Amino acid sequence: MKKKTFNGGIHPPEAKELTMNLPFELMPKVEKYLFPLSQHIGKPSKPLVKKGDEVKVGQLIGESDGFVSAPIHSSICGTVNSISAEPNPGGFPKESIIINPNEKDEIELMESIKPEVATPEQIVDRVRKAGIVGQGGASFPTAVKLTPPKDKKIDLILLNGCECEPYLTRDYRLMLENTVDVVEGLKLIMRAANVKEGAIGIEDNKPEAIEKLNKYLNDNKIENIKVYELKTKYPQGAEKMLIKAITGKEVPPGKLPLDVGILVQNVGTAVSIYNAVAKGEPSIYAYLTVSGRGIKNPKNLIVRVGTPIKDVLEYCGGVTDDAAQVIVGGPMMGVAQYDFNAPIMKATSGILVLSSKEIIEAEETNCLRCGKCVEVCPLNLMPTRLAQYTKFKRYEDAERYGITVCMECGSCAYTCPADIPLVQWIRLGKQKVFQLQRERAMSEKK
Repeated sequence: MKKKTFNGGIHPPEAKELTMNLPFELMPKVEKYLFPLSQHIGKPSKPLVKKGDEVKVGQLIGESDGFVSAPIHSSICGTVNSISAEPNPGGFPKESIIINPNEKDEIELMESIKPEVATPEQIVDRVRKAGIVGQGGASFPTAVKLTPPKDKKIDLILLNGCECEPYLTRDYRLMLENTVDVVEGLKLIMRAANVKEGAIGIEDNKPEAIEKLNKYLNDNKIENIKVYELKTKYPQGAEKMLIKAITGKEVPPGKLPLDVGILVQNVGTAVSIYNAVAKGEPSIYAYLTVSGRGIKNPKNLIVRVGTPIKDVLEYCGGVTDDAAQVIVGGPMMGVAQYDFNAPIMKATSGILVLSSKEIIEAEETNCLRCGKCVEVCPLNLMPTRLAQYTKFKRYEDAERYGITVCMECGSCAYTCPADIPLVQWIRLGKQKVFQLQRERAMSEKK
């Protein structure tokens, strides 16, 4: 039987063997924690504490400031040292609450709710209060996603277990070690959105996860959730690619999965939702992979949110002599780090330490007009043309050719024989186009 997939895409080396057989370890406390007030798309949280305040594990320290926002909870007992602009994995300093831990282990959890009797309203309220954000990369407040506009009818909840980025094995280990939480979390999402059908998409390089999830579903006679084995290809885990592979539906340019009746969540998000409802636990831990041939002891870790990257690297034995780059996230869409004091965030899925042998340094040449970037683009765009329009500041042409549709997966740059930094050019072009759109909207208001 031909396995489901999508058009385009690439096959980079997986490098998952470094950590795929390593169970999660709980990382111990460190000397200082940083809690950015913006760990999500939307408005930053407002601080509820001040210098000198004592806090407990699970205590609310930053409240939501708007509908698209998410609260922040302390992952440690300690004393607030300051609130100031601090390094951030995204590359720009963010206002953060700095807490010095103490020896106490006082925990402030929310009241648990039995998952089987939780109402849709209770689930959404708990997800909102727990500060859960999407674990798939975008960090969109999950409570907002679970309350779609009334004119959008959702028929299917799709759980993303593909984990198509090289090196990362966080989701794989969650599916193996937290199988019950993954499925029961999906059931809670389905109930919250009033949806009868659920699906879990997993690439075929994870047969053990597929087998374990299917066994749980069969043993518990859960017939309205199906596991789909997908062809291993990057970026199979992207929302639109996942929907296309499993349902055959295409999300139109500029539209969302909701527009075709589907809501997509990550397996890590499902686990967080289950923990919030069944255990009353807010979003205070990050499950992540530390990998790459530049780290001495690769691991899968459970890390308190707010832990500085440098402490995580130290816990993994430190970096090797030929370590060349540290990336938060995967190698295709992650962000290279310049300050290792930046903290682990709610949606941090991995830290990669790449050796000099894993980084290819090549000199950019002129476009060969080979069309390879067009061939692999999963969204059927023309990356080289979008990059050229940006270079020559033809932003309206770039907009017309769909630059804002690009999800910056990096497939084009990976396959370009001329080593043109296509994604960087497209990112710049998108920002310029968004600026033009804002200016047009303001002029229309006038």
